[in-house]
Amino acid sequence: MDKPVALVTGGGTGIGAACVRALAAEGFRVGIHYRASAQKAAALHEEIADSFLVQADLASLEEIDALIQTLKETSGRVDALVNNAGWSVNADIITMKVEQFDAQRTMTRGAWYLTKRILRQFMMRAGSGRVINISSVVGHTGNPGQIAYTMEKAALDAFTRSLAQEMAGRNILVNSVAPGFIDTDMTGELPAEVKEKIMGNIPLGRIGRPEEIADVVAFLATRGSYITGSVVHVNGGLYGG
Repeated sequence: MDKPVALVTGGGTGIGAACVRALAAEGFRVGIHYRASAQKAAALHEEIADSFLVQADLASLEEIDALIQTLKETSGRVDALVNNAGWSVNADIITMKVEQFDAQRTMTRGAWYLTKRILRQFMMRAGSGRVINISSVVGHTGNPGQIAYTMEKAALDAFTRSLAQEMAGRNILVNSVAPGFIDTDMTGELPAEVKEKIMGNIPLGRIGRPEEIADVVAFLATRGSYITGSVVHVNGGLYGG
């Protein structure tokens, strides 16, 4: 129980899985949250000796409450929370249905409610903690066909700035990491010509790796003691913030 505990939402794949590995390397016992990717999460759990699995649909407040109860029984503490889970509902404003927009909006509510419960149950009682939100460069640049998604990611950064001020003086630091285009399953589905166009706008001339995001997350979770309320852009020079 003396070992620090980190919870990574959407921890079974992509950037989340890279964060799990990086935090484990820093000495955390890591909770790997997943919604539907049970097989990938289980495989990562097998790889990371000091880890545990938690399943919940973060669109459901009841399932978040159940997740908190599991954490109380499984770890008894959460020292670092990485709000990484998310999905993208893509459509232009004319064709997007209200139901699609609402499906995207539930991710913002889920991150807010999970953070609220983690703060009250664990971090505020311990008198310390780190909250790291994974937003996106498109929350700052915009992206056609992703209005609901870009709104969600921009909201996460606003959440970061406001929560950092609320937690000031409590030894709880709150920051965002805003990735650019990263080599994940989502970007892997893009056509080659789209990837080439994207890379043409990136000064470093390549798509990033999940590990390059996870390195920054691990730094904020363990060091970075004078950083709070910040959005750290990791995008190869695509956007400077």
